[in-house]
Amino acid sequence: MAASPRWFCVSACFVAALLVLLASADAARDMDELVRSNVTTAEKTEDLQSSKNSSMADHSPVDDDEAWVKEHTFDDPEEVVSMVEMSIRNSTERRKLGFFSCTTGNPIDDCWRCDPKWHQRRKRLADCAIGFGRNAVGGRDGRYYVVSDPRDDDPVNPRPGTLRHAVIQDRPLWIVFKRDMVITLKQELIMNSFKTIDGRGANVHIANGACVTIQFITNVIIHGVHIHDCKPTGNAMVRSSPTHYGWRTMADGDAISIFGSSHIWIDHNSLSNCADGLVDAIMGSTAITISNNYFTHHNEVMLLGHSDSYTRDKAMQVTIAYNHFGEGLIQRMPRCRHGYFHVVNNDYTHWVMYAIGGSADPTINSQGNRYLAPVNPFAKEVTKRVDTPDGMWKHWNWRSEGDLMLNGAFFMASGAGAAASYARASSLGAKSSSLVGSMTSNAGALGCRRGRTCL
Repeated sequence: MAASPRWFCVSACFVAALLVLLASADAARDMDELVRSNVTTAEKTEDLQSSKNSSMADHSPVDDDEAWVKEHTFDDPEEVVSMVEMSIRNSTERRKLGFFSCTTGNPIDDCWRCDPKWHQRRKRLADCAIGFGRNAVGGRDGRYYVVSDPRDDDPVNPRPGTLRHAVIQDRPLWIVFKRDMVITLKQELIMNSFKTIDGRGANVHIANGACVTIQFITNVIIHGVHIHDCKPTGNAMVRSSPTHYGWRTMADGDAISIFGSSHIWIDHNSLSNCADGLVDAIMGSTAITISNNYFTHHNEVMLLGHSDSYTRDKAMQVTIAYNHFGEGLIQRMPRCRHGYFHVVNNDYTHWVMYAIGGSADPTINSQGNRYLAPVNPFAKEVTKRVDTPDGMWKHWNWRSEGDLMLNGAFFMASGAGAAASYARASSLGAKSSSLVGSMTSNAGALGCRRGRTCL
Protein backbone atom coordinates (compact mmCIF):
# COMPACT_ATOMS: atom_id res chain seq x y z
CA MET A 1 0.00 0.00 0.00
CA ALA A 2 1.37 3.44 -0.90
CA ALA A 3 2.37 5.69 1.96
CA SER A 4 -0.04 8.51 2.64
CA PRO A 5 1.15 12.02 1.74
CA ARG A 6 0.90 12.96 5.41
CA TRP A 7 3.13 10.03 6.48
CA PHE A 8 5.60 10.84 3.72
CA CYS A 9 5.86 14.46 4.94
CA VAL A 10 6.49 13.37 8.53
CA SER A 11 9.18 10.91 7.44
CA ALA A 12 10.91 13.40 5.19
CA CYS A 13 10.86 16.05 7.87
CA PHE A 14 12.33 13.60 10.38
CA VAL A 15 15.15 12.66 7.97
CA ALA A 16 15.87 16.32 7.20
CA ALA A 17 16.00 17.16 10.88
CA LEU A 18 18.34 14.22 11.52
CA LEU A 19 20.68 15.36 8.74
CA VAL A 20 20.77 18.88 10.17
CA LEU A 21 21.66 17.51 13.59
CA LEU A 22 24.41 15.31 12.16
CA ALA A 23 25.84 18.21 10.17
CA SER A 24 25.89 20.40 13.24
CA ALA A 25 27.62 17.71 15.28
CA ASP A 26 30.21 17.24 12.55
CA ALA A 27 30.94 20.96 12.37
CA ALA A 28 31.64 21.06 16.12
CA ARG A 29 33.42 17.72 16.46
CA ASP A 30 36.65 19.34 17.63
CA MET A 31 34.92 21.35 20.37
CA ASP A 32 34.56 20.08 23.92
CA GLU A 33 30.92 21.13 24.00
CA LEU A 34 28.46 23.12 21.90
CA VAL A 35 26.16 25.58 23.60
CA ARG A 36 23.04 26.94 21.99
CA SER A 37 21.06 28.47 24.82
CA ASN A 38 17.54 29.65 24.07
CA VAL A 39 16.00 32.65 25.72
CA THR A 40 12.58 31.58 26.97
CA THR A 41 9.47 33.43 25.99
CA ALA A 42 9.12 34.62 29.54
CA GLU A 43 12.66 35.99 29.49
CA LYS A 44 12.06 37.69 26.18
CA THR A 45 8.95 39.48 27.33
CA GLU A 46 9.88 40.20 30.95
CA ASP A 47 9.44 43.92 31.53
CA LEU A 48 12.59 44.86 33.38
CA GLN A 49 13.33 47.99 31.42
CA SER A 50 15.46 50.75 32.90
CA SER A 51 15.41 54.40 31.92
CA LYS A 52 19.07 54.72 32.94
CA ASN A 53 21.79 54.75 30.31
CA SER A 54 23.24 51.59 31.89
CA SER A 55 20.92 48.62 31.94
CA MET A 56 23.23 47.22 34.66
CA ALA A 57 23.52 50.38 36.75
CA ASP A 58 22.21 48.64 39.85
CA HIS A 59 25.31 46.43 39.77
CA SER A 60 27.90 49.20 39.64
CA PRO A 61 31.14 47.94 41.21
CA VAL A 62 32.21 51.44 42.19
CA ASP A 63 29.39 52.05 44.65
CA ASP A 64 31.68 50.94 47.48
CA ASP A 65 34.99 52.57 46.59
CA GLU A 66 37.11 51.04 49.34
CA ALA A 67 35.95 47.46 48.77
CA TRP A 68 36.27 47.86 44.99
CA VAL A 69 39.83 49.12 45.17
CA LYS A 70 40.88 46.42 47.62
CA GLU A 71 39.45 43.61 45.50
CA HIS A 72 40.53 44.72 42.03
CA THR A 73 43.81 46.61 42.37
CA PHE A 74 47.35 45.91 43.54
CA ASP A 75 48.72 47.73 46.58
CA ASP A 76 52.15 47.80 44.96
CA PRO A 77 51.92 48.13 41.16
CA GLU A 78 55.70 47.88 40.92
CA GLU A 79 55.38 44.23 41.94
CA VAL A 80 53.29 43.59 38.82
CA VAL A 81 55.85 45.47 36.72
CA SER A 82 58.56 43.19 38.11
CA MET A 83 56.50 40.13 37.17
CA VAL A 84 56.13 41.42 33.61
CA GLU A 85 59.87 42.03 33.46
CA MET A 86 60.55 38.47 34.62
CA SER A 87 58.18 37.03 32.01
CA ILE A 88 59.90 39.01 29.26
CA ARG A 89 63.36 37.99 30.45
CA ASN A 90 62.42 34.31 30.60
CA SER A 91 60.90 34.33 27.09
CA THR A 92 63.86 36.27 25.72
CA GLU A 93 66.33 33.80 27.20
CA ARG A 94 64.42 30.84 25.75
CA ARG A 95 64.47 32.53 22.35
CA LYS A 96 68.23 33.08 22.50
CA LEU A 97 68.80 29.46 23.45
CA GLY A 98 66.54 28.24 20.63
CA PHE A 99 64.37 26.01 22.82
CA PHE A 100 61.42 26.48 20.44
CA SER A 101 61.69 27.54 16.84
CA CYS A 102 58.59 29.74 16.98
CA THR A 103 59.43 31.75 20.10
CA THR A 104 59.77 35.52 19.74
CA GLY A 105 60.52 36.66 23.28
CA ASN A 106 56.89 37.79 23.60
CA PRO A 107 55.80 35.86 26.71
CA ILE A 108 52.09 35.97 25.87
CA ASP A 109 52.52 34.45 22.42
CA ASP A 110 55.23 32.04 23.51
CA CYS A 111 52.74 30.66 26.03
CA TRP A 112 50.37 29.22 23.39
CA ARG A 113 51.29 29.91 19.76
CA CYS A 114 53.86 27.13 19.39
CA ASP A 115 51.13 24.51 19.88
CA PRO A 116 49.82 23.15 16.53
CA LYS A 117 46.78 21.80 18.42
CA TRP A 118 45.82 25.22 19.78
CA HIS A 119 42.27 24.71 18.45
CA GLN A 120 41.82 21.70 20.72
CA ARG A 121 43.20 23.60 23.70
CA ARG A 122 41.74 27.04 23.12
CA LYS A 123 41.17 27.78 26.78
CA ARG A 124 44.89 27.56 27.50
CA LEU A 125 44.98 31.14 26.23
CA ALA A 126 43.35 32.30 29.48
CA ASP A 127 46.51 31.35 31.38
CA CYS A 128 48.82 33.43 29.17
CA ALA A 129 48.04 37.04 30.10
CA ILE A 130 50.57 39.20 31.90
CA GLY A 131 50.40 42.52 33.70
CA PHE A 132 47.48 44.04 35.52
CA GLY A 133 44.89 42.07 33.52
CA ARG A 134 46.61 38.72 34.00
CA ASN A 135 43.83 37.32 36.20
CA ALA A 136 41.13 37.80 33.57
CA VAL A 137 39.81 34.27 32.97
CA GLY A 138 37.03 35.20 30.57
CA GLY A 139 34.92 32.14 29.81
CA ARG A 140 37.64 29.62 30.71
CA ASP A 141 35.47 27.82 33.24
CA GLY A 142 32.41 27.61 31.03
CA ARG A 143 31.27 25.82 27.91
CA TYR A 144 31.92 26.62 24.27
CA TYR A 145 29.41 28.65 22.26
CA VAL A 146 29.67 28.55 18.45
CA VAL A 147 28.51 31.70 16.67
CA SER A 148 27.03 30.62 13.35
CA ASP A 149 24.85 33.61 12.43
CA PRO A 150 26.35 37.07 11.72
CA ARG A 151 23.00 38.87 11.87
CA ASP A 152 21.93 41.34 14.54
CA ASP A 153 18.28 41.85 13.71
CA ASP A 154 16.87 42.49 17.19
CA PRO A 155 19.05 43.90 20.02
CA VAL A 156 16.32 43.10 22.56
CA ASN A 157 15.55 39.53 21.48
CA PRO A 158 18.74 38.23 19.81
CA ARG A 159 18.64 34.97 17.88
CA PRO A 160 20.42 31.92 19.32
CA GLY A 161 23.64 31.40 17.37
CA THR A 162 24.42 35.13 17.14
CA LEU A 163 27.24 36.95 18.91
CA ARG A 164 24.79 39.12 20.83
CA HIS A 165 22.93 36.08 22.14
CA ALA A 166 26.24 34.61 23.29
CA VAL A 167 27.66 37.61 25.15
CA ILE A 168 24.55 38.37 27.22
CA GLN A 169 24.28 34.95 28.88
CA ASP A 170 24.57 34.76 32.67
CA ARG A 171 27.16 31.97 32.74
CA PRO A 172 30.80 31.70 31.62
CA LEU A 173 31.15 31.03 27.88
CA TRP A 174 34.09 30.65 25.51
CA ILE A 175 32.71 32.07 22.26
CA VAL A 176 34.11 30.89 18.90
CA PHE A 177 33.00 31.29 15.28
CA LYS A 178 31.85 28.65 12.84
CA ARG A 179 33.11 30.50 9.77
CA ASP A 180 34.38 33.84 8.45
CA MET A 181 31.83 36.60 8.98
CA VAL A 182 31.21 40.34 9.11
CA ILE A 183 28.97 41.32 12.01
CA THR A 184 27.27 44.70 11.68
CA LEU A 185 25.69 45.53 15.01
CA LYS A 186 22.53 47.65 15.17
CA GLN A 187 23.25 48.73 18.75
CA GLU A 188 26.08 48.40 21.29
CA LEU A 189 27.14 44.83 22.01
CA ILE A 190 26.67 44.90 25.78
CA MET A 191 28.66 42.04 27.26
CA ASN A 192 28.03 40.07 30.43
CA SER A 193 30.74 38.86 32.83
CA PHE A 194 32.98 35.82 32.28
CA LYS A 195 33.05 35.80 28.49
CA THR A 196 35.80 35.17 25.96
CA ILE A 197 35.36 36.23 22.33
CA ASP A 198 37.90 34.07 20.49
CA GLY A 199 38.18 34.78 16.76
CA ARG A 200 41.02 32.31 16.06
CA GLY A 201 40.36 30.05 13.08
CA ALA A 202 37.99 32.49 11.36
CA ASN A 203 38.22 35.94 9.82
CA VAL A 204 35.77 37.86 12.00
CA HIS A 205 34.98 41.55 11.57
CA ILE A 206 32.77 43.65 13.83
CA ALA A 207 32.32 46.62 11.53
CA ASN A 208 30.18 49.38 10.07
CA GLY A 209 27.80 49.69 13.01
CA ALA A 210 27.88 49.69 16.79
CA CYS A 211 30.72 47.96 18.62
CA VAL A 212 31.65 46.47 22.00
CA THR A 213 30.63 47.77 25.45
CA ILE A 214 32.09 46.27 28.64
CA GLN A 215 30.13 47.95 31.41
CA PHE A 216 29.96 47.20 35.15
CA ILE A 217 31.16 43.62 34.63
CA THR A 218 34.29 41.57 35.17
CA ASN A 219 36.47 38.91 33.51
CA VAL A 220 36.36 39.50 29.77
CA ILE A 221 38.85 38.41 27.09
CA ILE A 222 38.57 39.70 23.53
CA HIS A 223 41.01 38.01 21.18
CA GLY A 224 41.59 37.68 17.46
CA VAL A 225 38.92 39.88 15.86
CA HIS A 226 38.88 42.91 13.56
CA ILE A 227 36.90 45.88 14.91
CA HIS A 228 36.60 48.92 12.68
CA ASP A 229 34.38 51.66 11.28
CA CYS A 230 32.29 51.83 14.45
CA LYS A 231 29.51 54.41 14.48
CA PRO A 232 27.54 56.24 17.18
CA THR A 233 24.30 54.44 18.00
CA GLY A 234 21.71 54.55 20.74
CA ASN A 235 18.38 55.95 21.84
CA ALA A 236 17.16 52.38 21.71
CA MET A 237 16.40 49.37 23.87
CA VAL A 238 19.25 46.84 24.19
CA ARG A 239 19.42 43.57 26.12
CA SER A 240 22.30 43.02 28.55
CA SER A 241 21.30 39.66 30.06
CA PRO A 242 18.65 36.98 29.47
CA THR A 243 16.36 38.72 31.98
CA HIS A 244 17.17 42.39 31.56
CA TYR A 245 17.12 45.03 28.85
CA GLY A 246 17.08 48.79 29.07
CA TRP A 247 17.20 52.11 27.30
CA ARG A 248 20.57 53.20 25.92
CA THR A 249 21.30 56.83 25.14
CA MET A 250 23.74 57.69 22.35
CA ALA A 251 27.06 55.85 22.41
CA ASP A 252 30.21 57.58 21.15
CA GLY A 253 31.27 54.94 18.63
CA ASP A 254 34.26 53.39 20.42
CA ALA A 255 35.61 50.10 19.13
CA ILE A 256 35.84 48.80 22.72
CA SER A 257 34.40 50.83 25.59
CA ILE A 258 35.32 49.71 29.13
CA PHE A 259 33.21 51.38 31.81
CA GLY A 260 33.41 50.59 35.53
CA SER A 261 34.81 47.10 34.84
CA SER A 262 37.76 44.98 35.94
CA HIS A 263 39.91 42.02 34.89
CA ILE A 264 39.82 42.77 31.17
CA TRP A 265 42.27 41.47 28.56
CA ILE A 266 42.22 42.85 24.99
CA ASP A 267 44.70 40.81 22.90
CA HIS A 268 45.63 40.31 19.23
CA ASN A 269 42.88 42.42 17.69
CA SER A 270 43.07 44.75 14.69
CA LEU A 271 41.37 48.07 15.41
CA SER A 272 40.92 51.11 13.18
CA ASN A 273 38.83 54.04 11.98
CA CYS A 274 36.07 54.44 14.56
CA ALA A 275 33.96 57.48 15.40
CA ASP A 276 35.55 57.99 18.83
CA GLY A 277 38.24 55.88 20.56
CA LEU A 278 39.63 52.48 19.69
CA VAL A 279 39.96 51.39 23.33
CA ASP A 280 38.56 53.64 26.07
CA ALA A 281 38.57 52.69 29.76
CA ILE A 282 36.87 55.03 32.22
CA MET A 283 34.81 55.35 35.41
CA GLY A 284 36.88 53.26 37.81
CA SER A 285 37.89 50.50 35.40
CA THR A 286 41.05 48.65 36.40
CA ALA A 287 43.04 45.40 36.16
CA ILE A 288 43.38 45.74 32.38
CA THR A 289 45.93 44.41 29.89
CA ILE A 290 45.92 45.68 26.29
CA SER A 291 48.39 43.58 24.30
CA ASN A 292 49.43 42.47 20.81
CA ASN A 293 46.91 44.71 19.05
CA TYR A 294 47.43 46.50 15.74
CA PHE A 295 46.09 50.06 15.79
CA THR A 296 45.81 52.01 12.52
CA HIS A 297 44.03 54.94 10.82
CA HIS A 298 42.59 56.76 13.78
CA ASN A 299 42.83 60.06 15.62
CA GLU A 300 42.26 59.59 19.38
CA VAL A 301 43.43 56.02 19.84
CA MET A 302 43.13 55.22 23.55
CA LEU A 303 41.65 57.14 26.50
CA LEU A 304 42.35 55.82 30.00
CA GLY A 305 40.50 57.84 32.62
CA HIS A 306 37.16 59.64 32.63
CA SER A 307 38.08 63.23 33.58
CA ASP A 308 40.58 65.14 35.67
CA SER A 309 37.96 65.56 38.40
CA TYR A 310 36.94 61.88 38.53
CA THR A 311 39.29 60.71 41.28
CA ARG A 312 38.00 57.14 41.39
CA ASP A 313 40.27 56.56 38.41
CA LYS A 314 43.24 56.81 40.79
CA ALA A 315 42.71 53.06 41.20
CA MET A 316 43.11 52.42 37.46
CA GLN A 317 46.00 50.07 36.63
CA VAL A 318 46.66 49.20 32.98
CA THR A 319 49.39 47.27 31.15
CA ILE A 320 49.96 48.19 27.48
CA ALA A 321 52.32 45.65 25.92
CA TYR A 322 53.54 44.39 22.49
CA ASN A 323 51.11 46.53 20.49
CA HIS A 324 51.94 48.06 17.13
CA PHE A 325 50.79 51.66 16.82
CA GLY A 326 50.87 51.92 13.05
CA GLU A 327 49.98 54.02 10.05
CA GLY A 328 47.44 56.81 10.15
CA LEU A 329 47.50 57.44 13.93
CA ILE A 330 47.53 60.94 15.38
CA GLN A 331 47.47 60.94 19.21
CA ARG A 332 46.49 59.23 22.51
CA MET A 333 48.54 56.03 22.54
CA PRO A 334 47.39 56.29 25.34
CA ARG A 335 46.11 59.50 26.96
CA CYS A 336 46.02 58.84 30.74
CA ARG A 337 44.52 60.27 33.92
CA HIS A 338 45.16 59.60 37.60
CA GLY A 339 46.15 55.90 37.55
CA TYR A 340 49.23 53.71 36.95
CA PHE A 341 50.13 52.81 33.35
CA HIS A 342 52.87 50.36 32.36
CA VAL A 343 53.77 50.84 28.69
CA VAL A 344 56.18 48.06 27.71
CA ASN A 345 57.72 46.76 24.46
CA ASN A 346 55.34 48.49 22.06
CA ASP A 347 56.30 49.59 18.56
CA TYR A 348 55.38 53.21 17.81
CA THR A 349 55.93 53.74 14.09
CA HIS A 350 53.45 56.57 13.47
CA TRP A 351 52.04 59.59 15.25
CA VAL A 352 51.21 63.13 14.14
CA MET A 353 50.84 65.05 17.43
CA TYR A 354 52.26 62.86 20.21
CA ALA A 355 52.32 59.24 21.39
CA ILE A 356 51.68 59.28 25.17
CA GLY A 357 49.76 62.02 26.93
CA GLY A 358 48.24 62.64 30.30
CA SER A 359 46.78 64.94 32.92
CA ALA A 360 45.79 64.76 36.60
CA ASP A 361 49.09 63.23 37.80
CA PRO A 362 49.12 59.73 36.28
CA THR A 363 52.13 57.45 36.74
CA ILE A 364 53.54 56.43 33.36
CA ASN A 365 56.24 53.77 33.28
CA SER A 366 57.64 53.42 29.74
CA GLN A 367 59.96 50.44 29.28
CA GLY A 368 61.68 48.97 26.26
CA ASN A 369 59.47 50.62 23.63
CA ARG A 370 60.58 51.68 20.16
CA TYR A 371 59.57 55.25 19.32
CA LEU A 372 60.00 56.39 15.71
CA ALA A 373 59.29 60.13 15.50
CA PRO A 374 57.56 61.68 12.48
CA VAL A 375 59.36 63.91 10.02
CA ASN A 376 57.70 67.03 11.45
CA PRO A 377 60.42 68.73 13.57
CA PHE A 378 57.75 70.03 15.97
CA ALA A 379 56.32 66.58 16.78
CA LYS A 380 59.42 64.71 17.97
CA GLU A 381 58.36 64.58 21.61
CA VAL A 382 56.81 61.27 22.62
CA THR A 383 54.98 62.81 25.59
CA LYS A 384 52.44 65.55 26.17
CA ARG A 385 51.09 66.97 29.43
CA VAL A 386 47.60 67.99 28.40
CA ASP A 387 46.49 71.48 29.45
CA THR A 388 48.83 71.51 32.45
CA PRO A 389 51.44 74.18 33.31
CA ASP A 390 55.06 73.14 33.87
CA GLY A 391 54.95 73.90 37.57
CA MET A 392 52.23 71.28 38.08
CA TRP A 393 53.52 68.37 36.00
CA LYS A 394 57.19 68.42 36.96
CA HIS A 395 56.50 66.23 40.01
CA TRP A 396 54.48 63.66 38.03
CA ASN A 397 56.18 60.28 37.85
CA TRP A 398 56.83 59.71 34.13
CA ARG A 399 59.78 57.41 33.45
CA SER A 400 61.51 56.08 30.34
CA GLU A 401 63.73 53.02 30.87
CA GLY A 402 65.49 51.25 27.99
CA ASP A 403 63.33 52.87 25.30
CA LEU A 404 64.76 53.12 21.78
CA MET A 405 64.40 56.65 20.36
CA LEU A 406 64.57 56.98 16.57
CA ASN A 407 64.49 59.91 14.14
CA GLY A 408 64.89 62.47 16.92
CA ALA A 409 62.20 61.11 19.24
CA PHE A 410 62.55 62.12 22.88
CA PHE A 411 60.65 61.33 26.09
CA MET A 412 60.22 64.17 28.60
CA ALA A 413 60.62 62.43 31.96
CA SER A 414 59.46 64.00 35.20
CA GLY A 415 59.23 63.34 38.91
CA ALA A 416 61.60 63.63 41.83
CA GLY A 417 63.00 60.12 41.27
CA ALA A 418 62.07 56.65 42.37
CA ALA A 419 62.87 54.24 45.14
CA ALA A 420 65.46 51.52 44.58
CA SER A 421 62.74 48.91 44.21
CA TYR A 422 61.18 50.95 41.41
CA ALA A 423 64.51 51.25 39.64
CA ARG A 424 65.05 47.51 39.76
CA ALA A 425 61.55 46.87 38.45
CA SER A 426 62.07 49.30 35.59
CA SER A 427 65.48 48.15 34.36
CA LEU A 428 64.73 46.29 31.17
CA GLY A 429 67.70 47.84 29.39
CA ALA A 430 68.12 48.86 25.76
CA LYS A 431 68.63 45.27 24.74
CA SER A 432 64.95 44.62 25.35
CA SER A 433 63.84 47.38 22.98
CA SER A 434 66.00 45.89 20.22
CA LEU A 435 63.63 42.91 20.18
CA VAL A 436 60.47 44.98 19.80
CA GLY A 437 60.32 44.28 16.06
CA SER A 438 60.08 40.52 16.53
CA MET A 439 57.83 40.82 19.59
CA THR A 440 55.26 42.92 17.71
CA SER A 441 55.66 41.63 14.15
CA ASN A 442 52.44 39.63 14.42
CA ALA A 443 50.38 42.22 16.30
CA GLY A 444 46.71 42.24 15.38
CA ALA A 445 44.30 39.45 14.49
CA LEU A 446 46.23 36.34 13.47
CA GLY A 447 45.56 34.05 10.51
CA CYS A 448 45.14 30.88 12.54
CA ARG A 449 44.40 27.54 10.91
CA ARG A 450 43.72 24.24 12.62
CA GLY A 451 46.56 21.79 12.81
CA ARG A 452 49.25 24.45 12.43
CA THR A 453 51.00 26.83 14.73
CA CYS A 454 49.12 30.11 14.79
CA LEU A 455 50.92 32.58 12.51
